[in-house]
Amino acid sequence: MPSVSDLLFVALLLGLTCGALGRLLLRDAGTGWHIRNGELMLQTHSITRVDPFSATMSGQPWYAWEWLYDVLIAAIHHVLGLNGVVIYSAAVMAVSFVLVLYLAMRRGGSLPITLVMIVLSLGAASVHFLARPHVLSWLFTVIWFELLDSASGLDPQPDRDSEANKAGRLYWLPVLMLFWVNLHGGFLLGFALLGVYFVGGGIRCFSCLEQRAEIGSRSRRLGLVSVLTLLASFVNPYGYKLHLHIYRYLSDRFLMNHVTEFLSPDFHGVAQQCFAVMLLIAIAALASARRKPGPTHLLIILLAAYSGLYAARNLPVSSMLLTLMVAPMLSETIASASENTGIAPWLRGLLSRVNNFGIRMEKLELRFQGHLWIVLAFVFGLWACMHGGRLGSVQLVNAYFDDKRFPVEAAEVIAQRDIREPIFCPDLWGGYLIYRLYPQTKVLVDDRHDLYGDQFFEDYLKVVFVQPEWSKVLDEKHVNWVLVQKNSSLGTILGLTSGWKLIHEDETAVLFHREGRM
Repeated sequence: MPSVSDLLFVALLLGLTCGALGRLLLRDAGTGWHIRNGELMLQTHSITRVDPFSATMSGQPWYAWEWLYDVLIAAIHHVLGLNGVVIYSAAVMAVSFVLVLYLAMRRGGSLPITLVMIVLSLGAASVHFLARPHVLSWLFTVIWFELLDSASGLDPQPDRDSEANKAGRLYWLPVLMLFWVNLHGGFLLGFALLGVYFVGGGIRCFSCLEQRAEIGSRSRRLGLVSVLTLLASFVNPYGYKLHLHIYRYLSDRFLMNHVTEFLSPDFHGVAQQCFAVMLLIAIAALASARRKPGPTHLLIILLAAYSGLYAARNLPVSSMLLTLMVAPMLSETIASASENTGIAPWLRGLLSRVNNFGIRMEKLELRFQGHLWIVLAFVFGLWACMHGGRLGSVQLVNAYFDDKRFPVEAAEVIAQRDIREPIFCPDLWGGYLIYRLYPQTKVLVDDRHDLYGDQFFEDYLKVVFVQPEWSKVLDEKHVNWVLVQKNSSLGTILGLTSGWKLIHEDETAVLFHREGRM
């Protein structure tokens, strides 16, 4: 029989890949330049260090800090195409949430409560359901948390492993960091969690005098592992310069205030509202908890809440951490309330039935070991990808860049006309044009904001929003071709400006050429 974990994995894998849903993971054009960069590295057998895709930054130093992901996704794309890229990304996301479900239950969360939190977490994470390297950071964060928490002695449902085995788990962190630092910039969250456990251990050391020796020993071990992890993070193609580059990027106020994913969530969206509900549940769980969380776990809840409120891109990881922390607390509260004679009998009976059902399901769920359905579902997905996404006459997986979202027709026109001059386009289209047209045609901008810098994007926004001196910016950058959204401000103005000729128009994009310049 399939376990709930198996069913969750299969549902997510099929839901994110089958039919028209397969293109939902390709809503971000950045997937395109990741694939092309990986192909370039596989061809040259060297790691990219200067920009190859942009006419603006051609030959300039580029920190391709996700180079290992790029190589992996390019290899998958070479064998299985975009269908394989989507299957792989969906599988990583599904494994991450299945692992959250399993760990939350092992920490004491009842199955019904944990499933509710998982559903809310999925809703919050949907804002970033994309075939991009950040999905690997989701998985690494969950594993990282489990290694730290199990070795700290704070797990509310400790296992039977010896103290030596638990301590030994910490030494996997530097090994994980060797991969994480080369896969995605989210490796910084690993250091944030290390800091949380170190600070939490320090607070406990001064507040629990009878355990000071034990806590001090763990803190010293954690300090050693933190040093080893920091050293491991320098094992990347750019060494310590990568850390400086990321710091400069994240501390650039202009970019942080204008890049959409770094802005605070807009709580009018469904995903953001799911996160808001999770925060309310966390507050209720903390207020009603019979056993209050220690300083470390409280700091984790605060970190998850703050990071999710600070930037929309943090919602998935924040919701996962909240599920791991809140589900066990809330389950314990409900179990305690089911035995409380001070509440109404009907409510006590309802809570008792919910609690007993959760206990039975938890025992059954944790007995399942093989997870054959997970393996079968993934193998089945790979088999479909190797056959063009088809299962007989049925198109099971059909991943592609949506022509309602990306300039698919316009890119075909550019390719047919053999236009080799750089194309100015919205940054959210740059990755798609790189995927479709490189190396024939280069773009003037794409979504690698850390590469271009704030001064370039100040000029870029002048053009996009048709602010004063917008035409001067195009002149200075020698722009002769402009591809923008239909009915956009820039497209409307160019249609009324002498010297610019409309070359192509479709339902998504318009292509203009500056007359008299070739």
